[in-house]
Amino acid sequence: MDRAKERMPNIPMLVNVIARRVRQLNSGQRPMVKPDGLFMSNLAIALKETAEGKLSAEIVFTPVEQDTAHSLFSL
Repeated sequence: MDRAKERMPNIPMLVNVIARRVRQLNSGQRPMVKPDGLFMSNLAIALKETAEGKLSAEIVFTPVEQDTAHSLFSL
């Protein structure tokens, strides 16, 4: 967990990335890293993938269009 936090210090983003990756692994996607053991959990695999830099996240901001005709402050 600590190595994954070093790669992705934004904890809410780390939780979301790990949760999404665990769902992908649960649905049958192959791991991007070699599991440490035969019964390594998908959560542990997702954390290892993050710690090794195989998973990343990106925040994309899109501009919000303001419709002045429906604004609360229009007169």
